[in-house]
Amino acid sequence: MSIQSLQELGQQAQTLATGKVIPIIAAPTQTPAEQEVARVMQICNACRYCEGFCAVFPAMTRRLEFGKADAHYLANLCHNCGACLHACQYAPPHEFAINIPQAMAEVRGQTYADYAWPPALGRLYQRNGLTLSLAMVLGLFLFLALAVASRGGVGQLWNAQLGNNFYNLFPHGLMVGIFAPVFLLVVLALFMGVRRFWKEVKPATSGVDVGMPAAAEATQDVLRLKYLDGGHGEGCHNEDDAYTLARRRFHHFTFYGFALCFAATALATVYHYAFDLPAPYDLPSLPKVLGALGGLGMMVGTVGLWRLHRSRHPLHGDSRQKPMDLGFIALLFVVASSGMALWLGRGTPALALLLCLHLGAVIALFATLPYGKFAHGVFRTAALLRHNTEKRQPSPVGLGAD
Repeated sequence: MSIQSLQELGQQAQTLATGKVIPIIAAPTQTPAEQEVARVMQICNACRYCEGFCAVFPAMTRRLEFGKADAHYLANLCHNCGACLHACQYAPPHEFAINIPQAMAEVRGQTYADYAWPPALGRLYQRNGLTLSLAMVLGLFLFLALAVASRGGVGQLWNAQLGNNFYNLFPHGLMVGIFAPVFLLVVLALFMGVRRFWKEVKPATSGVDVGMPAAAEATQDVLRLKYLDGGHGEGCHNEDDAYTLARRRFHHFTFYGFALCFAATALATVYHYAFDLPAPYDLPSLPKVLGALGGLGMMVGTVGLWRLHRSRHPLHGDSRQKPMDLGFIALLFVVASSGMALWLGRGTPALALLLCLHLGAVIALFATLPYGKFAHGVFRTAALLRHNTEKRQPSPVGLGAD
């Protein structure tokens, strides 16, 4: 080590002793949001009061510097529970202004845009999420309604003679032709995005391939939403200092509701092609049971998340992402509620309009999945896989780091 380096370290030690913040020189590729993550992480790395709160802090202790890949990795490990903000002695209005949830939220939002494929769509949705989501639902609804009207006149949109079979309006082959390309595009876009994320983050997280124990633990963390317990099992903070498990529970309602609806659709596909049992289905058929439970779960979860999001403490996240977050919640609710209404409205004159609304909402949801809040589940899962792999390796920064 050179004399100059020793002098610089001595100067930094004197600066810390006086309680001042050492300015961090960012890497040329870092954005202001990534620079802020690097700044707060270096201060937190010296304090370590929150070390047991979530996966972010043990991952932090394995690093002395925080580059671009580290910032995106840690930001996607953060579940935005707010516990570290409420426990931090250096939180605003302290001059250090340490706000981990907000810093991480800004970089997560940047992740969705930076790794989106194609990138232009990610930036568009990030700026106008709620407006774009609702506009797509309305536009697709009108398009489908006009398609129905063009086949049988305007009266076809309110017709008691249609019965309860929506294939009378849109044949099965037509629906497959509409939804299959959209679904495949979503899968491709998500794959391309997480592939780029993984390629950049893997070297920064030991570079070791994911093993079965790490994969099993990461899967359990995802399914349980382990890190929404605040680090102590009592839950997150929302608008005040009180602990609450509401966010975790409403996330579970939404996630498992969506999973049940997807399972119902997949099972209906098997029924149609393998057993020649076309939809629509009624209770107590398994596709209908799964779909009804999933729809109710999504409605409960999204209403709860909407309420919590509107009342969240402003320091807990990035206010610029609210349109994107609320757009995703709104789309999920419209999909679930229109699906339930379509089931209850079968056999009534409202069938055509309800079907157009539900199909429009589903297409809009899937078309925006890779560019909005849904992407956080994919990137967070990838980050948890890397975390559970990395923590099984020796610490690169020596004794006491874990």
